[in-house]
Amino acid sequence: MSLQKPRVRFAPSPTGQLHVGNARTALYNWLFARRFGGDFLLRIEDTDIERSEARYEAQLLDDLRWLGLDWDEGPEARSGDGPYGPYRQSERLGIYREHTDRLLAEGRAYRCFCSAEQLDREREEAIAAHLPHGYSGRCRNISLDESASRAAAGEPFAVRLKIGPDPIAFHDIVRGAVEFAADTVSDPILVRSSGMPVYNYVVTVDDALMKITHVIRGDDHLSNTPKQVAIYQAFGWPVPEFAHLSTILGPDKTRLSKRHGATSIGTFREMGVLPEALTNYLALLGWGAEGGTRETFTMPELAAEFTLERVTPSPAIFDFNKLHWLNRHYLKLAEPDRVLQLARPYFVAQHWLSDASMPEIDRWMLQLLALFVPAVDQLDQLPEKARFIFSVDPAAALANEENATVFANPSARTVLEAIAARIAALPSPITAEAFKAAMNEVKTATGVKGKDLFHPVRIAITGAHSGPEFDKLVPLVEAGHALALPTPILNVRQRVEGFLAELSTA
Repeated sequence: MSLQKPRVRFAPSPTGQLHVGNARTALYNWLFARRFGGDFLLRIEDTDIERSEARYEAQLLDDLRWLGLDWDEGPEARSGDGPYGPYRQSERLGIYREHTDRLLAEGRAYRCFCSAEQLDREREEAIAAHLPHGYSGRCRNISLDESASRAAAGEPFAVRLKIGPDPIAFHDIVRGAVEFAADTVSDPILVRSSGMPVYNYVVTVDDALMKITHVIRGDDHLSNTPKQVAIYQAFGWPVPEFAHLSTILGPDKTRLSKRHGATSIGTFREMGVLPEALTNYLALLGWGAEGGTRETFTMPELAAEFTLERVTPSPAIFDFNKLHWLNRHYLKLAEPDRVLQLARPYFVAQHWLSDASMPEIDRWMLQLLALFVPAVDQLDQLPEKARFIFSVDPAAALANEENATVFANPSARTVLEAIAARIAALPSPITAEAFKAAMNEVKTATGVKGKDLFHPVRIAITGAHSGPEFDKLVPLVEAGHALALPTPILNVRQRVEGFLAELSTA
């Protein structure tokens, strides 16, 4: 690998949401730059005018920052755009035209006047003859004067690069030596007849002018690389080192797509996956530290460990269970106040909390989150886990088959009537100690114990026969009842009485 200060880039198109494959590419570029004291550039490839949208670019920048990635040069860079701008391709069209004129003048490129119909016919004939179906070179030997004259007369043309007879070879840090036969590359188009330069051309010009030393990207670009190497050679520019990252597959070993679940960074954010969990997981999709057993890394630790030589060419399998494991790990480490701010919108969406932060409610929410966060994989699961705190439905609880089995035992009603009588005499709010004492009294008075004692009471309070321990649950419900919430919370006494009333009518 080159010892010069590395310059790498992430060059997305603002045509949709940032997905995990591109996010991993951005992360690897960032880690490589930080590991070796280099520069990380962000370049927006927005020459697809019809599909590129400002909202996608804005979301892209926001998602990268959310992941913890900053860039040294590019749109809205931390210290200004940088010395090699502009960093949006739509603002660089004049640069591409200048370089096209240079290639034409030097005879390294030529105008191609072939119509789409001619090219289609040639391709079909080559396929029928079992020959390589690249461009035949029909316009390659047209003189520069004739070419210029026909162009001046308004005849439509594309611009093609002249490819020599020798194979095109390059070194890939992940895959080793790679070679393509010249006839597989043909004479690639640089500029379409519309005047719009093609991807392989503009990306090469940009990388060269921006002094990119290492091109780190997905292996879906591997077939583009020989064309780009040929463009470097045509200009006499040094060829950067390449590293093509393996494809990310779903659990069924097909290319990861929406049918496997979430694939965009925005969706993971909405689900309540922490950025440190996602970056940690993305880093492990095709890379491992020395030793290969460690699985949790902070961003500084990743930057200190990362090398391209430890990136595998084998496809990576996206394991949602592993991501959930990492998310649970980082949720445990997260500051409670941070978790509260991240979790609040999910409860606001249920109309259980207001948008405004209130100290008394926030303190209560911290207790609630301490109880339920360890039971979720991602924060958007919290409302369902905590639903019974905010909303109880005795009829629905009794309709549950497992709960109905519990109340098929006559002792269940006996226990519930006994606990109702005892907690009715307790002062509000009921404490955990007072509730425990009441349950012990019921046990002594009825002779019922174990699950036959606890399950009916728990179902009456929560709607389910399993859940948090009473010493944590009762204080939480009682404290919530005292708060001015959008939907008042029923206390323990109200829950038991309401369930008994429903039981009487069932």
